[in-house]
Parts: sequence; C-alpha cells; structure tokens
Amino acid sequence: MSDYLAELTQRIEAGKAAVMAETGLLHREFGRAESRWKSDGTRVTAIDIAISENIFRRLRASFPDDQMFSEELPEGDGPVAVTARFSWILDPIDGTNNFALGIPYCAISLALAVHGEPVYGIVYDLSRRVLMHGGPGFGMFDGERQAVVSAEKPTTETIIGFHSPSDKTLVPAAEAIIAHFKIRGLGSATLHLAYVAAGLFGGTVDFNVKIWDLAAAIPLCRAAGGEVRFINGEQLPMRVFDLKMKRIMYVAGPPGTAEILARLVAIR
Repeated sequence: MSDYLAELTQRIEAGKAAVMAETGLLHREFGRAESRWKSDGTRVTAIDIAISENIFRRLRASFPDDQMFSEELPEGDGPVAVTARFSWILDPIDGTNNFALGIPYCAISLALAVHGEPVYGIVYDLSRRVLMHGGPGFGMFDGERQAVVSAEKPTTETIIGFHSPSDKTLVPAAEAIIAHFKIRGLGSATLHLAYVAAGLFGGTVDFNVKIWDLAAAIPLCRAAGGEVRFINGEQLPMRVFDLKMKRIMYVAGPPGTAEILARLVAIR
C-alpha cells in the first residue's frame, strides 16, 4: 500500500468513527433541541454546534495538520483559503429544520477532500439509521450494501429529488423538471444526492445549495457511477471556504439522466 493510500484509509476510518460517535446525540435530541435563526436565514441548534465541535476534536487529535471546515463556524468568519493537502468539510446536521421539528429526513455529512477535491463521503441518514459512505476507487456503500445509481431509463415515473428555487427567475427551469418527472422534496440536499448514489432516486436538481450540502454526497454519487453537473459555474476543487458563498445550482444522476436534467434547467 502506498503512503498516500495509507494516509487516506486512516482518515476514512477515523471519519466514519467520528460520525458514528455522534449518532446517539443526534437521535436523543431529535425533535427536542431548541433552535434559533442565523443572519443568513437558516436554522441552527446547539446540537449542530456540538456535533461540529465533537467531530473536529476527534479528527484534530489524529490529524492536526488537516484543515477543518464546517457550516457552523462562528458567524463573521471571512473566507478561508484551502492550503492543506487534506481537509474536511462538515455539515453537522443537513436538514436542521427537519431535525428541530421532528421530521426524520436529516443527516450528518462529512467529506474528506484532497487539495480541495472531495474524495470520500460519509453520510449518516437518521431516517433509515444507515451510514452511507464511499468514493471513487472505493465503491459506494449504503450500509452493508454496495450500491450503484439506478439503471432504469428515465421516464415520467422517475423520482427526482427537488427543492424549489428561492430565485423566482428560475421558476421556468423548476417547472420544466416538474413537467417531466415525479419530484420529492425531503428538506435535505445531502440526502437527495446520497439517495441518487444509493439508487433510491433517479436524479436530483437543486437551485439553492452551498458546498457543505454536497461535499460528502458528491464522491458517493461518483463512486456509484453517477454524474454531478454544476449549472452556474464549476465549484471544485474548492479553493476557498466561504460561509457567504453564492448559492449553487446543480443536477445529478446517472449520466443519461444528468444530461436530460441539465438541458431542462439550462440558463437561457
């Protein structure tokens, strides 16, 4: 085994252990944690912050030179350049609205990146009590099951993970998706893309996400044979982590489906 692969494998195992160590807290406080609204209009709970601190404390103990990026960094922190070979991108609870309200579609989402490119994703799905993990060259695992993207030809019955756009000028693009497919909006962008990787959804479209919503699920999708296409500008490798970054518009699915989705939402 090469030194690089050994370093990667060591971090993958540590990342999985760090995420699983927080699942008890996630389940215990589900639907109970008090929340507040941040200045950007998103909800946060003390559990988001605790999970972020706990995971990074464990990882720093073994990998002190790695960079750690979380959605729940202190407000006011400016953009941070990616300078380390290895970095971690964390959304401690993707779907905090659901978590606070007692709706089970939420997840801990942790990505391992090399020079800003996510190479391995670790996603704990609270609703199914399943750890999803994987990356290119490693395969994608939905719990114990090795998974691939759906092999079915896209039809009007294909389920597409979908969040309506906050920018109303994009409503025609959203309507194009609704007209061609069945849609599901779970309230967790991470799970939408992870479910594509697991073959549960036929594809996904989002107009409103940030890089921490996607970072862990991107390597899952790619490892499972799927394709992720950014519509409003390439996002990877991540060179700067910025809590005030612009929203990302993207589509994903098996290659043929991703092509159809990209055409439907193309900015004209």
